[in-house]
Amino acid sequence: MGDTGDWKVVKNWIKMESRETLICVAVSAAALILSIAHIRTVLPFDPAWIAVVLCGVPILAGAGEGLFVRHDIKADVLVSIALVAALVTGQYFAAGEVALIMQIGSLLEDFTADRARKGLEKLIGMTPGLAHLQKGKGEWDDLPLDQIHPGDRIYILPGEMVPLDGEILEGSAVLDQSMMTGESLPVDKSVGDSVFSGCISRSRSFLMEVRKGNEDSSMQRLIRLTREAEEKKAPVVTLADRWASWLVLFALLCALAAWALTGVFLRAVTVLVVFCPCAFILATPTAVLAGIANGAGKGILIRSGASLQKLSGIRCVAFDKTGTLTGGEPEVGRVVCLDPSFSEEKILHLAARLERYSDHPLARAIVKAADLSGVDECSVQVFPGEGIAGQTDGRELLVGKAAFLENRGVHFSSNDLPEERGTVVCVAFDRKLIGVICLCDRIRPEASTVIRELKEMEIPALLLSGDNAGTVRTIADEAGIDSWKAGLMPEDKNRVIQERQEAGVKVCMVGDGINDALALAGADAGIAMGGIGSDVAVETADAVLVEDDISKIPYLFRLTRKVMSKIKMNLTAAMVINITAVVLSIAGILNPVTGALWHNCGSVFVIVNAATLLAYRDQKGKNQGPV
Repeated sequence: MGDTGDWKVVKNWIKMESRETLICVAVSAAALILSIAHIRTVLPFDPAWIAVVLCGVPILAGAGEGLFVRHDIKADVLVSIALVAALVTGQYFAAGEVALIMQIGSLLEDFTADRARKGLEKLIGMTPGLAHLQKGKGEWDDLPLDQIHPGDRIYILPGEMVPLDGEILEGSAVLDQSMMTGESLPVDKSVGDSVFSGCISRSRSFLMEVRKGNEDSSMQRLIRLTREAEEKKAPVVTLADRWASWLVLFALLCALAAWALTGVFLRAVTVLVVFCPCAFILATPTAVLAGIANGAGKGILIRSGASLQKLSGIRCVAFDKTGTLTGGEPEVGRVVCLDPSFSEEKILHLAARLERYSDHPLARAIVKAADLSGVDECSVQVFPGEGIAGQTDGRELLVGKAAFLENRGVHFSSNDLPEERGTVVCVAFDRKLIGVICLCDRIRPEASTVIRELKEMEIPALLLSGDNAGTVRTIADEAGIDSWKAGLMPEDKNRVIQERQEAGVKVCMVGDGINDALALAGADAGIAMGGIGSDVAVETADAVLVEDDISKIPYLFRLTRKVMSKIKMNLTAAMVINITAVVLSIAGILNPVTGALWHNCGSVFVIVNAATLLAYRDQKGKNQGPV
């Protein structure tokens, strides 16, 4: 079997999928019960041979591939040696039992193995495949992005994603940049303003000139960086496989010592049987499976055992702002009256009368907060990106930016405007400023409690956002976060995380949007908001908060640390049981059959101990230190 191609054919024929493995395990277990109970069957051979064939052959095949193809020694090499030695001496039950336990462990590992990450594919799938290349005034041809070059002019229609980076030539737009920068509020763009791929036009169409080709666009750069960050993540190697070479050597030495000291070859076989690292192999996946099940019951989906292990070692949590620490939607924070003859309700009512004719997200927030029952229609004129003008009761009403009101003859001082995070919409009646409406993205009520609990666990928080510094500073202060950075693009967030990592700090990123995908992939671990989070963020993360409940984050870290503690306890117990079994085997107290049963004690212990994690409950502040 020297040819690698021939070996692959045999390997694919032998390899079993999880469902087939489950069937084989069930049949093998029944066969071993018949064998140990000495129940007569119509079979002309010991039923234990069924377990040897169904569960043992894949182990032998895997060991053979590791030794002769990859030249790598793993735990299944030691199991194969014990299995063959047991068969040579006629201990069929012992051989079948060892093979069965190994396949159960393999089944559990398969169940908790890393799922294929689909975030990158989803990111690629969201990228527009075509662009509307200008053909004439208001006319275009749809061409693939790789046929669009710098200098070409393309149209962007309402609701479409901007496919390439460029500059607006005609028209104006309200761009949702939250997917790329995390800015909570849409941004008004007009002629001469730069736009980049990945943003979505929320209203009106516009003509833009392409500045960068497809390969150099912001979206493609994000895809490349996300792919590179994913490739840096190494798979978790099981402890048994990591120590496999030493385990094989030590087991063989112990078996030879037993044979040399006693002169009884059967005792050497017993040593090999009890030395099999079945309990070692079961120690991790059983605890991981129980931990994942516990988290799922609390609305936390942990992607895999590797994800759980990474989360348990986190020493810093970086939070996205929009949609993570905040709700993600603009809403009216407060109304400031600047004319005593108008109440807050009246100012909001007047503004909403005009804003109901606008499709701007800020306008929708104002209309939502006001009572417009019984209001008549009125004539309005919309100035995209600036404001809206109209008539009410024969008098002029203006709503919009401060500059818009000034250009329309409304005079006021900048001191009249309150200092607010978020966006301020001015309202003027008869060319007199009567009030301002302050809109913001509200912080989640549980945010400060989460940050406090993380600090108690010695896990400091870091706020990373693409929003402006004033807004980010205010959110950080309200949440109790000491360290924050504003105005960050996706690659900037990843760069900040890498700086922490280079300082030896394990960083976890918590986010919800496409703009967080790169940081989620580049961080040591990632947590995504499952309810409002983008598919890209969810598929890139190691854990998902199903109901966007960030109050579950401290519990997630406590749970993962508890799981790792259980794994260490299981490994220690397995080692003690195995060493004891080796001593008893050399002394002749155990034979291959009783040794196999004793060997099962370690496996049963780790399974039962891991199962206690299913009943684990939040302990608010207890046992939160490093494990």
